[in-house]
Amino acid sequence: MDVRTRILDAALALAAEAGLHALTQPRVSRAAGVRQSHLTYYFPTRAALLQAVALRSIESASSPFGHRLAKRAAGRHTLADRLADAILDHGRVRLLLGLVAAADSDVEIRHMMRRFIRAVRARLAELLRLAGLRADVATVAGLHALIVGNAALYLARDTPAARRETRAVLHAALERLKPLRGG
Repeated sequence: MDVRTRILDAALALAAEAGLHALTQPRVSRAAGVRQSHLTYYFPTRAALLQAVALRSIESASSPFGHRLAKRAAGRHTLADRLADAILDHGRVRLLLGLVAAADSDVEIRHMMRRFIRAVRARLAELLRLAGLRADVATVAGLHALIVGNAALYLARDTPAARRETRAVLHAALERLKPLRGG
């Protein structure tokens, strides 16, 4: 595993376990087993590290089922289940909500979040197309907002009923989306 990947994996684990405040240079470099100079070589600013960690989190959540969608031409039900799995991951949701909160007071993080949101929406549009669903700008933005809101509500409640509701909401939302052709 290369140094950059080790750093990102260590930072992702720290953020999931202890939140964004744990992503300090000393802690991340220690967890990754690298010198701080290596960390700053790959990620010169905290915002650069946060963006890379957030993108790594989304990629790790979406890649496996993106490949499955492409291989089997699986549809909206598979996509709804995989999106629900990502939402039900406390560490991932905690990281992303922490970034949203940090963007409120840190201009550099706010700029990073704008780039991150564009990347997430591009990935979401790709997954919708792989599932045979239309992925226009308004649909993707609405689904993204629904996912974020659903994730925040689940994290706040964390009950079996909230888990079932999260899945049901995603299934209902994707059921209402138009297919690429026809309908």
